[in-house]
Amino acid sequence: MLKKLNPRLAIGGGLFTAAIGIAVVMWVSNGGLGVALQCAAQPKLEEAIDVAAGGELAALLATAGGRGYSDMGFQDETGRAMTLEDFSGTPMLVNFWATWCAPCREEMPALDALAVKYSVDDFLVVPINLDLGTQGLEKAQKFLDEEDLPNLPLYADPSFTAFDRLKANAVAIGLPVTLLLDGDGCEIAVLQGPAMWDSPDAFRVIDALIGAAKS
Repeated sequence: MLKKLNPRLAIGGGLFTAAIGIAVVMWVSNGGLGVALQCAAQPKLEEAIDVAAGGELAALLATAGGRGYSDMGFQDETGRAMTLEDFSGTPMLVNFWATWCAPCREEMPALDALAVKYSVDDFLVVPINLDLGTQGLEKAQKFLDEEDLPNLPLYADPSFTAFDRLKANAVAIGLPVTLLLDGDGCEIAVLQGPAMWDSPDAFRVIDALIGAAKS
């Protein structure tokens, strides 16, 4: 995330520093490294998620500061291009995973159970697979079938474009990584690493997210 310029440094650096500052603002507003500050900050929701996060979800970081991902692209199991805007209106959990990632594999049954618990009208689980190559989708589907995870749809980002966008802005470090988004695709919270998403601790966080959407 880009840091705000220190006013003293801006003054001390004269017109050159000011010009750099203007260039940075324009760069960000035009998408720079995938930064998408297209959402209003939501401090009350951020606080609610922070309070709800504990136990199995203690590592969840509430981040409702303005990043948005409604334009984030990926594909479905047929290769059809999609964006998160296709799910507009519904809060969601977006999880990036791969079959070669052991923690991801361990986490998937919990995500499958989470998808069962909530109505798709209230909340969606959107797993995005990162297996590379022309057979990446086949590998991912085989895993879902063998592990009996029928409630998880197959979406994929074989080009790594969406994931690279997260890495470029230090939103993602490795796999798995999970985003909690509101119905407008605005980032509400981020979790690095796996979690027990079928636990009461996770349900408390999801209930807070859904409650905010209905209020």
